[in-house]
Parts: sequence; C-alpha cells; structure tokens
Amino acid sequence: MSVDPESHRQPSPQGSRIDPYVGAYAARAQGMVASEVRALFAVASRPEVVSLAGGMPNVSALPLESISEIVRQVVTDQGATALQYGSAQGDPVLRERICEVMSLEGIEAAADDVIVTVGSQQALDLITRVFVDPGDVVLAEAPTYVTAINTFAAFQADIRHVAMDDDGVIPEALEENLADLTAAGHRVKFFYTVPNFQNPAGVTLTAERRRRVLEICHRYGLLVLEDNPYGLLRYEGEPVRALRADAPDNVIYLGSFSKTLSPGFRIGWALAPSAVRAKLVLAAESAMLSHSTFNQMVVGRYLAAHPWREQIKDFNEMYRGRRDAMMGALEALMPAGTTWTRPQGGFFVWVTLPEGLDAKSMLPRAVNERVAYVPGTGFYAGDDGHRNMRLSFCYPTPEQIREGVRRLVGVIEAETALRDTFGSASAPPTGGSDVPAPDLP
Repeated sequence: MSVDPESHRQPSPQGSRIDPYVGAYAARAQGMVASEVRALFAVASRPEVVSLAGGMPNVSALPLESISEIVRQVVTDQGATALQYGSAQGDPVLRERICEVMSLEGIEAAADDVIVTVGSQQALDLITRVFVDPGDVVLAEAPTYVTAINTFAAFQADIRHVAMDDDGVIPEALEENLADLTAAGHRVKFFYTVPNFQNPAGVTLTAERRRRVLEICHRYGLLVLEDNPYGLLRYEGEPVRALRADAPDNVIYLGSFSKTLSPGFRIGWALAPSAVRAKLVLAAESAMLSHSTFNQMVVGRYLAAHPWREQIKDFNEMYRGRRDAMMGALEALMPAGTTWTRPQGGFFVWVTLPEGLDAKSMLPRAVNERVAYVPGTGFYAGDDGHRNMRLSFCYPTPEQIREGVRRLVGVIEAETALRDTFGSASAPPTGGSDVPAPDLP
C-alpha cells in the first residue's frame, strides 16, 4: 500500500515552502546553525584568496611515506581485526599510547579512563549530551571556540561568558559569575576552557591563574572541561601543567591528534573520572556504535613506531616561522588603533580593530580584495566581537601571510577613510566580487 508523504507532513507554522519540515523539528534543532568558519570555506579555498581564516594544520609536513608503510602493515598484519567493529571506548593499545602523550603535560592517567572519540569535537558533544538539560548554564571564556558554542546551543544550554585578557580567563570574573548564577538559582554544569594558545584568542592561561581557577571551581563544586588540542604546539616559553594534572577529580580533559598528526584520522579523546567515563561510553555507543578500528590501529602503530616527539618538534619549527611572519607583518603594517595578541603557540592571533569598524560587515570587502579571515562575532554566544577578527597563520606560507596582511591592511585603511568621511564604514564595493555580504549567525 503506497502512502502519500504529503498527507502525513505537518504544515510549517511559518508557511515555508523552502523547508516544509520546519514545523516537525525538535526545539533543540533551532540551536543547530552553521559556524562562521564553515561558511567561509568555499570562499577561502579559492586559489586567488589568501586565507587567514581556517585553522587547518599543514599536513604537507607529515612523513607520508612512513604513514603509508604503517597503513600497509596494519592491513597485512591486523587486517581482519582492523576492518571489524570495535569497542565504543576505543582500542586499548591506542589508549595506552594516549596516556604517554598526556604525560608530557604532567597528567598521570590510566588507559581505562580514556575514551577515544571522533576528534575532540565528538567528545564535546558527548559530554554536553550527558550533562546538560535545556536551560542549564554552561560557562565559557569570552571569546571561545565557535563549534563549542554551536554544540552547547544545540543542546539548549544557556551559555554565559567569562571575561579574559592576555593572561587567559580572569579568575575574579569567573567567581563573580558563579556567585551571581548560584544566588539566582541557576544550575551551572561546567566551565569550558581552552587554556593553551586559546582558540580564537591565542592566549595562554598563566600558572597562577590555573591554580585560582581550579580552587574556585572546586569550591563551587563545578566541573572543568579542559580542551587542549594545541598544547604541544609551543614555539616559545615554558610548558604549563595541564589543569587535569592538578585536579584529576574535577577536570575532564579533551585531546586530539588533528593538530599534531592529521585531522583526516578523526581521532581525539576524553580523559574523565571513571563514573563519567562510563556514561560517555554509553553515549558513544548510542551515537555511532564504534569508532574506526582501522584508523585507531594506524595511529597507535604510528605512536609506537615513529619518532612522533621529533615530528612535533618539526611542526613547531614550521609553525614558529609562520607565527613570526604574522607578527612581523602586523607590527610593520597595521594602522594605529589596531591591537592583537601575541601567541606563544597554537594557530591563531586575535585582532581588535580601531573604533567604528565592524569586522563582519568588512568581510565582503576583504574577500573582494582576495583575503579572508573569521569575524569575531562567531566566537560569542551574544552580540559581541564586532571589532574583532581571528587570523590563522598555520596553513599559508610566510610569504602568503605577509601578502594577506598587506591586503587586509588596505581594507582596514579603506574602511577607516569611509568612517572618517561619513561617520561610519559603508558596505563593500559592488561589481568586483560575486561574494555577497554573508548573513552569518
């Protein structure tokens, strides 16, 4: 018996003919929106555009011949296992290797408390799924990782920001937020932080502030979610102990091989207290049954057979040169009134434009001049960040970085001239580009 799908379709309350199913979506789907970074990929990938936007690692520096041989060995020696279903917690050999990686930042961990995830992004999703009910408060730095905002919003969290400066999140601001939220009867589930070379700001939480943040969160009984994809990519200064190293019962630690190996393997992990880890495994089973056993075995063998610590040193040398090119270009070319952070590692620089300029409305003009960046508005849950932009130095060459900054400075100067002439910067010029002004969330 055939059924006409139109007869069972719920009409849209808005009467939309573009999306006839909008009236059937769950309320939480309203929080699922495209990130500003993803929306830029199509434009930034054009060969004529210098992209200072996406944080894509430079995989050309990988030992591809060694990885090819490791893949061959896995297929030859372990193919029947590698191509089969696996555990939702992850391959035990890889989990042991992950503990060795985390030990470089002072973490003592057992493989049983590690859960392998599809990048650290899935770990964010699983943790939010386990902890957050609609209306629960999640605290996050201001600004913060754009996809974390989207994840929290998708689960209908009430995202509240905590101020930060060049030394990372400000402990007094964290305590003030917690005191106010507690007094108002809100349920605060966790504090999300990227303490090392923060995305997007590029700053690092100091050792003294780490102690204070942990003390405040312990006093309020608040879980800390430490996201650390960039921690081993340090170009100057001394390493700082992970938050998890000093508070194993109060911190869930998220790591990833996307930046120190390759995002193509899609392997990250969460290190959690045992009770939480058990819930995360159940959530992972319901979400995707099991991970790619093959990818896990390849990465596990890479960590066992390849001098990966030396490989990270090679990455650091390469990225240091790109960071230095970015810093040099900004110092030489940026107009007065523009400021920026000075990262000791990671991939990003956070720029603050002169008064009266809006990075989001300026973006179409920038693309017209063949340079791309990410507007700061995408890194806030509210309507902030208009004077900010995130610049990435990890992927383009030093020469491209300098040229990209030169083009960007031309855009800023043109916008400044319009502001000074008419009292505000105008829309971008027409006719020179087929890229419309982006209507980004």
